[in-house]
Amino acid sequence: MKLYTCTGAPSPRRVTLYLAAKGIELETVEVDLRAGEHLSDDFAARSPDCTVPVLELDNGEHLFETGAIRRYLEELHPEPPMFGSSPESRAQINQWTDRVFAHGLLSVMDAFRNASPGFKDHALTGRRPVAQIPALAERARDRYAGFLNLLDERLQSQEQVGGAEFSVADIDALVTIDFAARAIRIAPDPQQTALSDWHQRMRERFAEA
Repeated sequence: MKLYTCTGAPSPRRVTLYLAAKGIELETVEVDLRAGEHLSDDFAARSPDCTVPVLELDNGEHLFETGAIRRYLEELHPEPPMFGSSPESRAQINQWTDRVFAHGLLSVMDAFRNASPGFKDHALTGRRPVAQIPALAERARDRYAGFLNLLDERLQSQEQVGGAEFSVADIDALVTIDFAARAIRIAPDPQQTALSDWHQRMRERFAEA
């Protein structure tokens, strides 16, 4: 198998940290997003929205969604479990992974892509031109602030984002928070102590990843 990725980009990092947590090693190919390599015909044949990461299977098929890539690898490498170890934990982890993506990561991406000069006419992924909407960027920033409050409340009663078990929900929340701090300059408030403590634990856990 071969993983097409871009170091530092948020969705590829969701897979990179998953691989680190599982102890899985894959051959990787760096895709230069700044140079537009992802918009080429060759890469579009692998990923319809011209996004990374993409996992190329040994039979030549491609998985181009982060969730699908991790689920596939989980089937091949079930230990340690990253999607839960019981029906309830699997449901809770799935629920919170979805919430992190919908309320957190998508908000940061909307805020970033609709305001950054580098994404002029590329407010959405893919090769079709899409104009930026500044008002959408502002709304997304407000949504993300609300997400941080939601996450802090969750972590006041749960050790990890998905519950008692470390999971992909924690990985995605970590990636989202780190990406937001860099891309839209919003970090957790120090008064959000549960979130801040959890974030520090996650940073220490992946210090070398």
